[in-house]
Amino acid sequence: MEYPRAEWDQKANAASIRFRKIENGEVAKNRPVENEQGDVVALLRFAASGELLEVELLDAESQLPRGLPVQVISERGE
Repeated sequence: MEYPRAEWDQKANAASIRFRKIENGEVAKNRPVENEQGDVVALLRFAASGELLEVELLDAESQLPRGLPVQVISERGE
């Protein structure tokens, strides 16, 4: 599996961009990112060392960069 890796759950409209494999229990800190209205739009996940492990986008349809290769892990049901 190559990194960084982007996965998009269309049903949840959330995507994660992982920079390397994350081991169980490795995430030490979750830091929310808020928009101007105070809504959480993303989460940053860090290891205890301070290394950025993952970015989770909570409105992926509008936040994912165009052209980013993304693996769709669930399709939006119509």
